[in-house]
Amino acid sequence: MSTQQAPSHHEQAYTSLTRGLKELDIRGSSVPCNLVLIGHNAFPLAMNTRGQVLMAASLYGSGRIVVLGHESYLTTLPALVENALIWLRGKKSDNLCVAVHQRVKAVADNLSRSSFQATVVEKFHDNLGVGVYVTDAYSVEADGRDLVAYLKAGGGLLIAGQAWHWAHEHPKENTLLNFPGNKVSSVAGIYFTGQYADVGQLPVYPQIPTSLLSVGIGKDFEDDLKFLLQGVSEFHFKGGIPSEVLVHGPLAFPIGGNDRGQAFLAGAYYGRGRVIVVTHEGALGHQMAPFLTNAIRWLDEGRNGVVGVVPSLGHPFNLLSNLGLRCEKTNFRKDLSVFVCKAFISDHAQEIQEFVAEGGGLLIGGHAWYWAQTHRGQNPLTDFAGNHILNKMGLSLLGATLASGSYKAPVLGQAIKDNYHFRHLLHRFAGHVVKGEALTKNEESLLKKLGSDCATYLHMKACDWCSYTQVMSTLTDILKKSGMPQVNESRPVSTPKDHLLLSLWSEVYKACPDPDALLPYIIKNNPVMPVFSNYKIKINANTGAEEWLSTGLYLSPGMRTNMAMPAEIVNKGWKVQIGCQTDYLKHGELKRAPRVVERFPVTSEEMQVWNLWGGLIYLVAPPNTQLEGPEVIVHIAISAPYYKSGVTTAAGWSLLRKAPAPWAELEFENIIITVPSDVVRGLEYPNKVAVVWDYIMMGIADLAAIPHKFPRKERFVADVQISHGWMHAGYPIMMYSSVADSLVNPEKIGHVGIWGHSYVLGCNQQRACWEFPPHTTECTCNLWSVYVHEEVLGINRAKAHPNMTTNARKSRTEEYVKGGRNLDKWRMWVALETYMQLQERFGWDAFKKVFAAYHKMTNTPKDNPGKMNLYAQTFSETVRMNLTGFFKAWGWPIDAATEEKLSSLPAWTDHPMVQYG
Repeated sequence: MSTQQAPSHHEQAYTSLTRGLKELDIRGSSVPCNLVLIGHNAFPLAMNTRGQVLMAASLYGSGRIVVLGHESYLTTLPALVENALIWLRGKKSDNLCVAVHQRVKAVADNLSRSSFQATVVEKFHDNLGVGVYVTDAYSVEADGRDLVAYLKAGGGLLIAGQAWHWAHEHPKENTLLNFPGNKVSSVAGIYFTGQYADVGQLPVYPQIPTSLLSVGIGKDFEDDLKFLLQGVSEFHFKGGIPSEVLVHGPLAFPIGGNDRGQAFLAGAYYGRGRVIVVTHEGALGHQMAPFLTNAIRWLDEGRNGVVGVVPSLGHPFNLLSNLGLRCEKTNFRKDLSVFVCKAFISDHAQEIQEFVAEGGGLLIGGHAWYWAQTHRGQNPLTDFAGNHILNKMGLSLLGATLASGSYKAPVLGQAIKDNYHFRHLLHRFAGHVVKGEALTKNEESLLKKLGSDCATYLHMKACDWCSYTQVMSTLTDILKKSGMPQVNESRPVSTPKDHLLLSLWSEVYKACPDPDALLPYIIKNNPVMPVFSNYKIKINANTGAEEWLSTGLYLSPGMRTNMAMPAEIVNKGWKVQIGCQTDYLKHGELKRAPRVVERFPVTSEEMQVWNLWGGLIYLVAPPNTQLEGPEVIVHIAISAPYYKSGVTTAAGWSLLRKAPAPWAELEFENIIITVPSDVVRGLEYPNKVAVVWDYIMMGIADLAAIPHKFPRKERFVADVQISHGWMHAGYPIMMYSSVADSLVNPEKIGHVGIWGHSYVLGCNQQRACWEFPPHTTECTCNLWSVYVHEEVLGINRAKAHPNMTTNARKSRTEEYVKGGRNLDKWRMWVALETYMQLQERFGWDAFKKVFAAYHKMTNTPKDNPGKMNLYAQTFSETVRMNLTGFFKAWGWPIDAATEEKLSSLPAWTDHPMVQYG
């Protein structure tokens, strides 16, 4: 059992309700039932060690309600009852009149010595004129609508009872819907259930109680699925791509999904009503007729009322009308039995929620993925219109998608626990961590999905909802009890459990109201380092693409700093980035957490930034930005080893290379190198490294036919683990830190070469107009490797790489010819030979001129044959020789039109492929 800082209005209510109480002794013979809480207002007052809720409170409309899990508590816990009556009066604090149902008249007897004026009544009626009504859960008259109206209008209700006996006597009835007390309490998100609850001496915590085990699902949904899936064998999404729906409420359940645990169809109980969400509006038609028929009847609950369909949904209206259901085209109305609408609805959100809570049915269809794609920077969970309705019901439409097509319906009779459910698996994982309960192989396989869903759920940022804080507290306690795997290169992790914990820590840390309390559980070795205060950074940006601006500053894990931003960059697309290791890792064995970089949009002149994992501080300038002069002030940070050509002096570097931060940067004319600080601690002359890299980058520019001054400096980042390959291109270029010293050793570069480094720099120079994927994806980038080694470093191609020896080249060519010159085999080293033969005959200047010609081209072909013909034509015209015979000898699809265009040029008749016939 643990406690968690809750939203202030709930916490204040809890404090009022438990004032003066140290424990609740419920060890008697009374057996209470477990209460299930949903929505955003319901919160527990008492919880046992199994995470079962025995007492709870909530709000509805203007009123308040307290629910006790057994009617005996109305008399055995007089202090709690008196606190409840005081809180329940709410704004009617001057109304001391309490109406007590005759079946619990002992409450009135207990109140005779208090300031309350208790009156015993036979039943509730509108003109009682009381501040609070007290009843047991069995005496709710008729359908309870009078009590619901009283509560909604501002009344206070104290209701107590247990539903397990009723459920035993009514085995074929739905306890959540039909138990008398639930006809009132459920509208406020509190349900009596047929589950027994353990008793004992329950401590009264200073804050709202939570438990690791309180996040399970609230019922077995087999009866609901049996009804909904009768006669349904498949679900069809042929008219559009469905979104994923996150099923996160205790009374929400998946109905249909794929084998990876993603749901496209789900339902939920909400108050006295129900909801079903279909994650593409196009599926609300004839292709889903069997299911939709069942769904409407499930939502209608036998009322045979009017089904209102929004006018824009023609297909479901026609379908349901043909099935004999009473349908009307209408916008939302309170007198409907079922309302059918799109998930894009932005009006009447609260009214629709109340409509369902008070017994209505809601069928809502729509996807959120297109909205997410067209509203970059916004949060689908909090900003998408449909989720304003659905979130509180325990369902949320996501930006993630499933494939369109058909899906088989779940097999009837299969237990709900065998299917993926966010809360169920989180409950099971909590038991696994705390009690050592074994997970099934299927559950282990879904832990990655659980981690993703936990992160998504936390993005709801609903800290004023007790259901949210319960999940947050559960995650926090799981992580505290398990600790974080102290992963590093020598201690990698590979189990599904450790993967989940690594991914969870960062998300929980970001969402937790008190992250500093978590830090000691996460980072076991976090040495204190000396800091700088009020460090000024002058902005100098002239960008084409997005660009990182180095600051030479570092934040240690969990360290926070405030930054003062100039008005010129506020709300202009600028960001602050903490960390350089941008690769997202998906490996089975991890040597660091999957995500270790944080970004913060600059939306105010004062902002706070941090990163659980620590990292170098960058300003991220948006594309097409020209700005010089404004200053950013970093209030507190740690100095990092940072060398910048033309700025850092030799004396300055002698001190800076000893700076305490674990990451270092060397910024030269056209490239920035980021490595672990140990790599540069002994580097006395970074200017010598600068000279080598300046020449290398000039060579890269020369072959690409671009100016020597790069529009954006390239970046290398050396990390303990990267997303793919030994080194990969991008911004930044990523490589392994185990070979980071190869970046800063001029002698080694000049002697051995840097084939891989020049290869990825070449990758960044590749252009779609002269690339023929997949043939040349791993080929043309090597042109820069050959060029840099021969023209810059003076290393012959045959020595630069073993695949470039004469024998290796000849063998590959012969094998390709023997194989029929199949273009499918023309890739990587084989394809490179084509370009090498061109280079050896026409020189590097020909390539430079060809690339220069492409810089001026527009509207180039998109298909490989078109692009290959254009390349043959461009190269031929550049060297003033018809090369079509040569390219055809390599199997290129040279067409007659290209041959005609080049027919006036002299043919290259003695090309190297002639010898192969």
